Amino acid sequence: MGEYNKDYQKSWIKKEPWPKKKTRAEKVFTRLSKAYPGARIALKYGNSMQLLVAVILSAQATDKKINEITALLFKKYKTVDDFANADTRTLEREIRQAGFYRQKTKSIIESAKIIRDKFGGRVPRAMEEMLKLRGVARKTANVVLGNAYGVVEGIAVDTHVRRRSQRLGLSTEDDPVKIEKDLMKLFPKEKWFKLTYLLIDHGRAVCTARSRKCQACPLKDICPSSLA
Repeated sequence: MGEYNKDYQKSWIKKEPWPKKKTRAEKVFTRLSKAYPGARIALKYGNSMQLLVAVILSAQATDKKINEITALLFKKYKTVDDFANADTRTLEREIRQAGFYRQKTKSIIESAKIIRDKFGGRVPRAMEEMLKLRGVARKTANVVLGNAYGVVEGIAVDTHVRRRSQRLGLSTEDDPVKIEKDLMKLFPKEKWFKLTYLLIDHGRAVCTARSRKCQACPLKDICPSSLA
């Protein structure tokens, strides 16, 4: 199937009463939890600094490609100081295949220096502090905080989560921060962290960017895109 009818979806979501939407959101979570019981972050890392680097690298790149790059990268760079002292041109060559490598190199090195100089060499454990790092927005901060420290302050909205949220009629917004706010209203806090990875796994397995496999979808009877 192709892309869903956005006009239909927006009309559907406007007419849906809030209590019904909350109930539907609960069903979405329950069914995806059953379909993807092992949903978790796909990026590989050894510590919180490496996790931060992996997430920065993953912007507009596949987790598979980033894992290929970091398999070698993390053997050389293990600590905050390793990344803070990295040679710019060398690191650019080492992460070139991640795309946008110049911008990502600056973000990695400058963030490492900030962590070293302002946070005692430890990756921050709070959203406000994470957002002071270069190239770190709420999505990256949520991923690092949740996976490194078990700190949940929001929902990480990447391209997978954005697309699934829109197709499922959970949000009509395009801005990740606004989508995050919509999801935070719909789902209880104890489900925020897992929700991200359930939506990501569902996007990879069934509700893909190019084609939807609606007939095989466990949400087909409660998804406005399937009904369109």
